[in-house]
Amino acid sequence: MRNKEIPASQKGVNESINMQKTTLISDLISLFKAKVLILNVLPVFAGFWLALHFTNASFIDHWVLFLLTIVGSTLVMAGALIFNNWYDVDIDTVMERTKLRPTVTGNFSLKAVLATGIITTLLGFILLLFITFETVIYAFIGWFTYVFLYTMWSKRKYTLNTVIGSLSGAVTPLIGWAAIDSAYHIVPIVLFLILFIWQMPHTFAIAIKKYKEYKAANVAMLPVVHGMNVTKRQMFVYVACLLPLPFFLSALGTTFIVIITILNVGWLILSLTGFFTENNWKWAHMNFLYSVNYLAILFILSIIVTLPV
Repeated sequence: MRNKEIPASQKGVNESINMQKTTLISDLISLFKAKVLILNVLPVFAGFWLALHFTNASFIDHWVLFLLTIVGSTLVMAGALIFNNWYDVDIDTVMERTKLRPTVTGNFSLKAVLATGIITTLLGFILLLFITFETVIYAFIGWFTYVFLYTMWSKRKYTLNTVIGSLSGAVTPLIGWAAIDSAYHIVPIVLFLILFIWQMPHTFAIAIKKYKEYKAANVAMLPVVHGMNVTKRQMFVYVACLLPLPFFLSALGTTFIVIITILNVGWLILSLTGFFTENNWKWAHMNFLYSVNYLAILFILSIIVTLPV
């Protein structure tokens, strides 16, 4: 295993500056990557809700199952994110946006972070074992992909790290659905595909915004290795791939299809403007904001259109 220690000079600087800027709450939020975690919980909830809708089941009759699903899956995802923080401490020290993480500042010891990741993961899987084995399988695929195939293997070596990492986030609606019924159904499968494809332009937008940081940390992100033009072309292609997918969700109604299609066309136009702009950071930031709101609207709308009348 490679050396996990931070260089002494850098560690001294970080501790003297960052210790004054963080609190226990902010450290915990950073350690668990709260924003990422919340963004992943929504698809789990949507998957669960939609499975109830399509099986004509009652939420009241399954509220205990709902709690087990949400808490269990959240703990598993949190465990994966903590492992990522633990493993990436060396590159987090270099990147400006991650210098306040408790693993970098030294507020939390790496041994404590590793132990927390292990315990959180195990607790999550134990809770999911009370649901269905299919739920456990999807959760394990997401956890294993993110921790080993993305964080420890591909992130620093291959630009395909984005594709590999996208799999881990895409399984979330399958986890929620499988708690109620088998996820071998067109709705969760299409939601999986949308999430899988969505993560590519979303992540590329972040990589463009943080280009200098990823380059300094020697992380093999697409714009760092192949340049901005290649990244913009791939973003356009991936967004275009989203266009036909809402039409496979006819079970969610015409309103859903129309609204999501409008969002897809809007994103495609926005991605196209990237070929004519010189301000890559501003354009990438607009894509990032659009992608986050796109995902929130997609899953919240899927719940709204299936609310009992």
